Amino acid sequence: MTALAKQEAATALAYAVPAAKHYMETLALVERLHRQLLDVIKDELDRKDEREINSVQALLLFNVGDQELTAGELRTRGHYLGSNVSYNLKKLVESGYIHHERSEVDRRSVLVRLTRKGEAVRDMLREMFSRHLASLEPVGNVGGPELEQMNAHLRRIERFWIDQVRFRL
Repeated sequence: MTALAKQEAATALAYAVPAAKHYMETLALVERLHRQLLDVIKDELDRKDEREINSVQALLLFNVGDQELTAGELRTRGHYLGSNVSYNLKKLVESGYIHHERSEVDRRSVLVRLTRKGEAVRDMLREMFSRHLASLEPVGNVGGPELEQMNAHLRRIERFWIDQVRFRL
């Protein structure tokens, strides 16, 4: 190994060790933040005495929003995190939060949209997120520029992970 190659290897190794620590911390933070979001939503449901659904189902209602979607679209558009979307949709239909019907175009697909009851939960979460936004900078010391930069970095990591799966890297 030449002196230059040794120096390049040493530089790469010196960079990789701190990067590995930061990458592992990022992985842990992403997972914890998602769980914390679900805890925040659960707390809001409890405060509003909404005990018929759980936080995952409430977030699903929020992500459906004003749209009419198929279960597959919920997954592919990134609106739903989890493998049991069918179970949660079934429970939300049974509880009267979501209306579903067969697609006229493709009879195999089921379209879902919120009922008035589902819209009430969606609106509850919209109000909660608006409250959070109003206090995020004064209380959390996180403003628009920081959010924009963080989102750009998270989108790059998302793209990287998508490519890992798509191209089997």
